[in-house]
Amino acid sequence: MKYNWVPFLLLGLPVVAQSKQSFTLKGDIKGLPDRYLYLSYSEDADRYRTDSVMAHGGKFTFTGELSQPVQASLYMDKEKAMYGEGDLVSFFIEAAPLQVKSATGKLKDAKLIGSKVQQEQDALEAMKAPVMKKLKPLSAAYNKLNKEYIAGMRAKKSEEALQPLKDKMDKLKEQMEPHYEAIEKIEKIFIDKYPNSYVSAQILRYRVSGIPLQEGEAYYARMSPEMQQSKDGIDIRKTLDALKAGSPGSVAHVFTKTDIDGKTLNLSDFKGKYVMLDFWASWCGPCRKGNPHLKELYGKYKDKGFEIIGISDDDSNHEAWKKAVTQDGIGIWRHVLRGLDWNKRKNNLPNPEDISDDYGIHSLPTKILIDPQGMIIGRYGGGGEDDEAMNKKLKAIFGA
Repeated sequence: MKYNWVPFLLLGLPVVAQSKQSFTLKGDIKGLPDRYLYLSYSEDADRYRTDSVMAHGGKFTFTGELSQPVQASLYMDKEKAMYGEGDLVSFFIEAAPLQVKSATGKLKDAKLIGSKVQQEQDALEAMKAPVMKKLKPLSAAYNKLNKEYIAGMRAKKSEEALQPLKDKMDKLKEQMEPHYEAIEKIEKIFIDKYPNSYVSAQILRYRVSGIPLQEGEAYYARMSPEMQQSKDGIDIRKTLDALKAGSPGSVAHVFTKTDIDGKTLNLSDFKGKYVMLDFWASWCGPCRKGNPHLKELYGKYKDKGFEIIGISDDDSNHEAWKKAVTQDGIGIWRHVLRGLDWNKRKNNLPNPEDISDDYGIHSLPTKILIDPQGMIIGRYGGGGEDDEAMNKKLKAIFGA
């Protein structure tokens, strides 16, 4: 999983302005054609910069200023680079004299010299290399099928015609999962070893929404003040605060929505009952696979004061939402849409109608359990516990 982050100031966490320092990036890549090269990187918390220079005889020089080390991309073809394709390379640049060299004449094989942060990134890549070797053919096969699936959707093929592709992709996902888990373990080992590395901060920024809140807070607490004030550090704090709002011990955000049948649904009307908010989507395979289990739980406990509210991430496709509810037979409980407005998100505008933001939802499926007094007492998936813990919790509340 990939986001446009909305810059903001965190209450109680003053953002310290960092002075900028110069960097020079010199390249010497024999065989490189004489053409423009592009270097893209985050210049400030809310600005992205792309510089260009002409390469001559394989030599080129980029100069600029940075307030902190950042990850940059070096490439020749702008269009291909947008999709992570073509001859390109990514590395961490910092305020220092830097050199980039390639023994093959290809940017993708280039190595950066002079960056301490990139040395740490290289160490991480070496740790992950054995796993990545096993994952690579599976990932390539999945990407090929995904392109076929997208082409089929653009050609307006029926769901039935596309189902065989989805089945193959789901099977590959299952095969890839153990490798992703191995990578996650390696990255946690790296963070433990280098708590104040910009590489660790970047990893944690993308991982923190999927790990238990206490674990994320512990990682953040080990970061130095400098790292906490970095761009990634500020984003990590923002995510942790959002997770806290949707984790046990917090008061559940009360919302009002129009449900799938056109009726008004207000969370406050459910006070006095245990309510499970199920954040899901019609396109989310694991969500759909989990629906039979949710139906089983609902059948067990609905007469004992248990309700489920489905909150779907299908604001852009109401028909797919309604069809999935019918196909999975989950119309037995209430359903609403999360309220995502892509135009507001693209323009960095507030989206107060988005329920997911109020509960710190960053991955699907995620379930939030609320007690009769409106307090959150459970979070499952997406930075919470697993389904087994959810089953035990419900059994403890309602009995066998």
